Amino acid sequence: MSLPKIASRDEWMAARMELLAREKELTRQTDALNADRRRLPMVRIDEDYVFTGRDGEVRLADLFEGRRQLIVQHFMFDPEWEDGCSSCSAGADEMANGLLDHLHVRDTTFAAVSRAPFEKLEDYRKRKGWEFPWYSSNGSRFNYDFHATIDESVAPLEINYRTRSDIERPEGAAIAWAATADQPFEMPGISCFLRDGDDVFHTYSTFARGTEALVGAYAFLDMTALGRQEEWEEPKGRADSARAAMPNFAT
Repeated sequence: MSLPKIASRDEWMAARMELLAREKELTRQTDALNADRRRLPMVRIDEDYVFTGRDGEVRLADLFEGRRQLIVQHFMFDPEWEDGCSSCSAGADEMANGLLDHLHVRDTTFAAVSRAPFEKLEDYRKRKGWEFPWYSSNGSRFNYDFHATIDESVAPLEINYRTRSDIERPEGAAIAWAATADQPFEMPGISCFLRDGDDVFHTYSTFARGTEALVGAYAFLDMTALGRQEEWEEPKGRADSARAAMPNFAT
């Protein structure tokens, strides 16, 4: 890993001021983007999704725990796996009680949803020491409808808002693996919902590198000279395909 070049304080200051101008521009663009995200239209959820949690069977509205907003982490956990996805786990490790409290104060609930049976989720949650709510969507269409599980026998292929025809075009080369990957396979993602009385609406979903919002350590590491210090490998099989390609398919 190469290190930054050594410079005088004056040279460093000149480079820093140039970068500061770009950082301020990015901040303004991010503020505008966040405002546009809040102005997105929303879609009423009419499907009666059933989940399994610590209290047995629940519906999507129950996941809100009485609050107005719900953030769902689409946690990659295939029913055949014994452990959850390592990347999803890294984000879950940072969902501390203090962070959850801050969300609750703003009328927002965080929950994870996976396709594995609840017994596997609960075993893994206890082993990891997590306290946030985690639900199994096994037996429902939830994962498929929100493109967190890719299985064309259930729903058309869609990866980060790209259909099979998009992926098979030259500009879809970065995620060409998805066209030939063994199905079903799991995808990471985050979906947001809003409750208005008894009605539930889907307001936003993000996939690929958009899920980095759950890994706060990245924000700190991105400020350091050595950065994230990650090396990604090519996909080796169904269980690893989405995880290994994750940095690429956001383009």
